[in-house]
Amino acid sequence: MAHYHQFDALVVGAGGAGLMAALYASKSVKTAVISKLYPTRSHTGAAQGGISAALGNIEQDKWEWHAYDTIKGGDFLCDQDAVDILCKDAIDAVIDLEHMGLPFDRTPDGKISQRRFGGHTNNETKQAVQRACHAADRTGHMILQTLYQNCIKNDVKFFDEFQMIDIIMDGNKCNGIVAVELSTGETHVFHSKATMLATGGFGKMWKITSNAHSLTGDGPAILLRRNLPLEDMEFYQFHPTGVYRMGILLSEAARGEGAVFINGKGERFMEHYMPTLKDLAPRDICSRCIYQEVQSGRGIDGKDFVYLDFRPEHINKWFEADGNPKRIDAHYLETRLPDIIEFARVYLGVDPITDPVPIQPTAHYAMGGIPTNNNAQVLADESGNLVEGLYSAGEAACVSVHGANRLGTNSLVDLVVFGKRGGIAMAEYAKNASFHPINKETVHQYSEDSLNAIRNSKGTERPAAIRKELQVMMDEKVGVYRTGAGLRQALEIITDLQARFKNLKIDDRGMKWNTDVSEAWELGCLLDLAEVTAAAALWREESRGGHYREDFPNRDDKKFLNHSIVWKNGKIEIKMKPVRITRHQPVERKY
Repeated sequence: MAHYHQFDALVVGAGGAGLMAALYASKSVKTAVISKLYPTRSHTGAAQGGISAALGNIEQDKWEWHAYDTIKGGDFLCDQDAVDILCKDAIDAVIDLEHMGLPFDRTPDGKISQRRFGGHTNNETKQAVQRACHAADRTGHMILQTLYQNCIKNDVKFFDEFQMIDIIMDGNKCNGIVAVELSTGETHVFHSKATMLATGGFGKMWKITSNAHSLTGDGPAILLRRNLPLEDMEFYQFHPTGVYRMGILLSEAARGEGAVFINGKGERFMEHYMPTLKDLAPRDICSRCIYQEVQSGRGIDGKDFVYLDFRPEHINKWFEADGNPKRIDAHYLETRLPDIIEFARVYLGVDPITDPVPIQPTAHYAMGGIPTNNNAQVLADESGNLVEGLYSAGEAACVSVHGANRLGTNSLVDLVVFGKRGGIAMAEYAKNASFHPINKETVHQYSEDSLNAIRNSKGTERPAAIRKELQVMMDEKVGVYRTGAGLRQALEIITDLQARFKNLKIDDRGMKWNTDVSEAWELGCLLDLAEVTAAAALWREESRGGHYREDFPNRDDKKFLNHSIVWKNGKIEIKMKPVRITRHQPVERKY
């Protein structure tokens, strides 16, 4: 017999989007948060560099500039009405966080401090603009702590270390979720009027990734299994500055403070590719430039990495070459970038103050995910029909403010802006809705059967071996550079891995804290998402943003100025949805 709970508004995921939604929903309705982690361990806490808003505290800025940078950075695949909401509301969102108690760094006159970030510009001078509001290089951590404390103050009910296994659907209406309590293995039914999925990304399908082990795409995968679509899954961002061989992220904040890329010849190579923004070009461009340097034999000692150089004397040299009067020293960097510097010291044994740091692109962020409208309501199809009572926000969702490539700092903006909008929309819906009846005796059966099938399996295949093969293959064939032949091979390999997944060997058959079973279940999610990612990448025969096809190197606006909408119902089906263009017609992306 499953445990039963009932809430007006239910949020799955306790990162920035989930907590923001819960906070605003809880102002008027009974609200709960389900998280497979303790909330302050959510991956939002790993975001380092800042949250952008056109406050103009240090130099002139406008939200319209922020919006155009976002659209241009997204290679014109962003829905422009959603981008306007993102960038206009970002200003109030940052001030709201400040009033909630977030300890932003300050300028000498007491205003919120701001720094440069890749792709953010003064649209008139084309130079980098200081737009990213920051709390040292722990901005995401501070947002997470601030929102969690305010949710506690607002009497949000938390169910920590509960893993969602299924959503409760009746036709086109969502009535909650089914989850397993990890400490006991017992099933819990959460009956709700309004449900939000804010479960984060799915970067663990790649080997070299900045993503935590928990980012396995549970929410999007569950919707796929319920015959609901996902949007723009081919667009995945590879951040240029992951710790070599490990993928742990060294934030763009380092380049915002003056760090540069150098190759095996000691050259600052980005000025050859991007003469205006140089090392502060958007992430997709920087990642491809690094690969081009490596492929041309200009990696460090001929190997597959380059250096990130933020030695103070070198930064000052680059500042002088750029005509920048600013000068920095070791104390300044230790104060502004404490975690980044410590990561390099701990994980690489390199002191960035005295030595350059080995870096390589790392799988970082999903631009695609669960399709939503501007109020975080989940869409059932390419025509914009809604799934009643179901919402999504954060990296799990695709409201399409990031298009084909997300600008740095815009992930945190997305979390707070659309998390808030979703929370408000959930509360308004819940106040006017009644609880839809569900069968408490049978609604959890599918979830229990799914877990028991894994727990009682007596096959020969180790989940860890399948996961490793998936991750290595995705790095090789669905990474920064892609080809049609490689993507077809990827789909064949994924089909084989899915067959092997049905023949698992599990050691732990117990109920309590059975990570053997939960990690195997998560592997099933990764396999499903990898399949639709590779299929959508094969379908999109162009290069745009984070999706680069060597066999189709040009952007094709005539055919592909559209979002991909993909279903998996026995077989993969892909349809198109036009990009919403309001003010900015697509042009060639130059920096």
